[in-house]
Amino acid sequence: MTRTLLTLAVVLAAAAASAQEPADPPIVVSRLKDIATLQGPVTQPLVGYGLVVGLNKTGDKRQTLFSAQTLANMLERFGVAVPAGGIKIENVAAVLVTAEIGPYAQTGSRLDVTASSIGDAKSLQGGTLLPTPLRGPDGAVVAIAQGPLSIGGFGGGSGGNTVSVNHLTVGRVPGGALVQVTRQTALPSADVLRFSLREPDFVSAGRIAKAINMELGASSAHVSDPGTVVVEVPEQYRELIPDLVARLEPLPIAVDNTARVVINERTGTVVLGGDVRIGPVAVAHGNLSVRVATDYQVSQPEGFSRGETTVTPQTTVNVNQEDRKLVTLESGTTLADVVRALNTLGVTPRDIIAIMQALKAAGALRAEVVIL
Repeated sequence: MTRTLLTLAVVLAAAAASAQEPADPPIVVSRLKDIATLQGPVTQPLVGYGLVVGLNKTGDKRQTLFSAQTLANMLERFGVAVPAGGIKIENVAAVLVTAEIGPYAQTGSRLDVTASSIGDAKSLQGGTLLPTPLRGPDGAVVAIAQGPLSIGGFGGGSGGNTVSVNHLTVGRVPGGALVQVTRQTALPSADVLRFSLREPDFVSAGRIAKAINMELGASSAHVSDPGTVVVEVPEQYRELIPDLVARLEPLPIAVDNTARVVINERTGTVVLGGDVRIGPVAVAHGNLSVRVATDYQVSQPEGFSRGETTVTPQTTVNVNQEDRKLVTLESGTTLADVVRALNTLGVTPRDIIAIMQALKAAGALRAEVVIL
């Protein structure tokens, strides 16, 4: 039996006031269109029910009744009358198909769709989605989806010996839906435009308003709230809103991001933002491994000794303590310093997760911790 113990020692320094101020993080410049969207018409979710065929005996089983009934109804429309109870559907799977359509998608536009199994199918690998109507919130058919599925993984084996990579019961059809209706084609005339920030922030909103004022003139834009910037439409653009939006979207904006540490414990993934800062702290990391092994030996008596054969267990215990160092991080330590220090300790991604959580609990991590 192997047991790994992580020991984290976190000590706050008493003389933090004398530490030097950290250098400002590098400024990230993005286009307005990459950090904000124009308020108005929004995307709509689409959903449909369909069948995936062509599976290699990994589809729905007989207990999934709706798959057989759907297949029987489809065959009946083609003039083939088959009772649902007489269909073996190992190569067919029932799926829910979802997609999103933008406000300006036109007839003939293509949409990416996702097909998710709703029965007991083992895998959608190699399957093809039959034509499936996709309906909007009002129930009207908006698009038709079909095409071969891409699941981004694979599976193989038989019986109890199987191997799978990634999730096999969800697949995508890139550009698999064809839009059947005409959506809104033009922006209406308006006196003001409102841009919504994807990441609401007072500093970023103020910089957006400043950039727009430099482009259109003073007092053209102001911040309404951390997530909204209001723009007064100039007189010459009242009937040319698309031209005004096209002029504003490429504007460079110095984005002010929130310091974040994103942790996904299921996959052992840790992402540290470039503006993450560490307070004065000392970190010690070490692994204690205890291995207990039992070797069974047979004691065989001599012939005609009337003795009995016995099994004698021989137990050995090995303890291994890795030699690790204590790493000190000064106030204002940057991301590069944190990564260098953790690499010095020889930690794994899952060890980093435990260390980051301990740093946050000690008040030394100057960032928001997001756990997925």
